[in-house]
Amino acid sequence: MEAKLHKLSLLVEKNLARYISDKNEYPPVIYKAAKYSLFAGGKRLRPILTLLAAKACGLSYSDVMPAACAMEMIHTYSLIHDDLPAMDDDNYRRGKLTCHKKFGEAIAILAGDALLTRAFECVLMCSKNRKIKPKNVINAALEIADGAGMKGMIGGQVLDITSEGKKISPGMVDYLHKCKTGALIRASVAAGAILSDADKKTVRLFSRYGEKIGHAFQIVDDILDVIGDEKEMGKKLRKDAAAKKATYPSIYGLAGSEKKAEKLVLEARDILAGINRNTDDLNEIAGFFMKRTH
Repeated sequence: MEAKLHKLSLLVEKNLARYISDKNEYPPVIYKAAKYSLFAGGKRLRPILTLLAAKACGLSYSDVMPAACAMEMIHTYSLIHDDLPAMDDDNYRRGKLTCHKKFGEAIAILAGDALLTRAFECVLMCSKNRKIKPKNVINAALEIADGAGMKGMIGGQVLDITSEGKKISPGMVDYLHKCKTGALIRASVAAGAILSDADKKTVRLFSRYGEKIGHAFQIVDDILDVIGDEKEMGKKLRKDAAAKKATYPSIYGLAGSEKKAEKLVLEARDILAGINRNTDDLNEIAGFFMKRTH
């Protein structure tokens, strides 16, 4: 599976370069800042999930590539803003200086804003493809906006910040994780199915699968912040405990957190078993979410 993920990652990067080009663009600094973070590395898991879901439902990778690239732009914008002094205050991301350390806070904020805006331009580009119904482009954009917005990623980030140093219930920790990371991963999967004109039941199953692996992904992130290798992760670790953040290890311990993530991955695979499509790649990627070390 890792070889396939690498191949798809390179395909995504090739297309990202088409959608964010700084050639003869003005003002050049905003394009350079956006590209700096966009091409700073990363697994490209969100766009890959969009591609795989669409392929399972009958479209080609190229058909949904603009929407897939949009998912990476949204993810990158969130990282740029996450690293700012007012948020997590990180100096390094993936082993490189963070955007605000390289270009200054103002340009970093604007680079994030630019990537978010460009992302929705890219989603709407799918309407030019005759294989994709205009209503499905609209519905995919709505799904992505929901995953990225106040009910999803932004809401989760707000809870992450406001719950620092406070004792919150396990149920609230679950909700925080589902929103902070899970919602955008859910939207990545669902968007691929929606663009492919899958029926409502199928879209709902893909969405539930995405929600489960997205939740598991954030739990593993929490675990890696405790036991991960800083060089491999490319950023400072053990910051969650220092900031007294509401994480799974702080509530359930490492063993309990691993068990929860494993359960979510099993549930995700069970959901795929109920979809009458070739979902082998999505089944494998669910396992990768558990085994990753960075």
